[in-house]
Amino acid sequence: MPKYLLGSVNKSVVPDLEYQHKFTMMPPNASLLINPLQFTDEGNYIVKVNIQGNGTLSASQKIQVTVDDPVTKPTVQIQPSSGAVEYVGNVTLTCLVEKGTRMAYQWLKNGRPVRSSSTNSLSPQNNILHIAPVTKEDIGNYSCLVTNPVSEIASDSIMPTIYYGPYGLRVNSDKGLKVGEVFTVDIGEAILFDCSADSYPPNTYSWIQRTDNTTYVIKHGPRLEVASEKVAQKTTDYVCCAYNNVTGRQDETRFTVIITSVDQKQNTEKHEHFQATKMLWMTSEYMNLLLFQMLLVFPGCPVGLFQPLMGYQGKICTIQFMKLFSTSLPNSKTI
Repeated sequence: MPKYLLGSVNKSVVPDLEYQHKFTMMPPNASLLINPLQFTDEGNYIVKVNIQGNGTLSASQKIQVTVDDPVTKPTVQIQPSSGAVEYVGNVTLTCLVEKGTRMAYQWLKNGRPVRSSSTNSLSPQNNILHIAPVTKEDIGNYSCLVTNPVSEIASDSIMPTIYYGPYGLRVNSDKGLKVGEVFTVDIGEAILFDCSADSYPPNTYSWIQRTDNTTYVIKHGPRLEVASEKVAQKTTDYVCCAYNNVTGRQDETRFTVIITSVDQKQNTEKHEHFQATKMLWMTSEYMNLLLFQMLLVFPGCPVGLFQPLMGYQGKICTIQFMKLFSTSLPNSKTI
């Protein structure tokens, strides 16, 4: 049964004594002011209008009033708080709000909405996000956005701890020539090798040297310095091992160091230059002999056949070699 709150006749407000301090009618358009507003004021209100003249005209309208409490800033809890191992562990994020009514939840990762997937599942109210199993790609800043009809607010970002790796193990150096997995350095140089891989927590590294079918650990840590003058062998094989003590995974990469002598390199270059010079000299001698024989076979020496190496002057053929060849025939020969 509806309760009478107040009425107005000819601009005179007639309130119910029980509600006279709470409800006020605002003329001239019969607006209703509720002050102070409480959750118990939520419900359906009916306004009736009667107009009297030659007859009476009546109309009524039902209005639904909802009362909402603004949401407070949410917080996000992560379980387990110690983190989870990639492909093994799971992570659960819970959005908590102290106050608010008719709340709607939305999860964001790096500012973008999180959708349900094969590894992501949401609770019926969306206030809980479950990731199983976690992977490296799940790393990011997560936040919870809470809204209701009168407010909207997001939590602070939080990043779950996910242990992964090692991935992409590689070895680099500050000196030397690298071709594939082979480093070539000059004797007397000290070369520094750096071993790195993507991993969390950071890997522990070990360096292994292979010599005469035997292997042994020579150093621990991400860097290895090799003094080439102290290496007995000119070609030495090394292995860098990376180990993640949380994920229990490891990886290794092999490479070879070749130490060359500067004098040896210079001698090799001189030998190659000598061979090229010798070949050019032999070619020039052959060409000289060939041209000379052709002069003997063709005494007419037509002009243009060997221009500008020959000129025709009567019965005398002149062969001009300039600086093209290393040796030359006599300047002229009479046939």
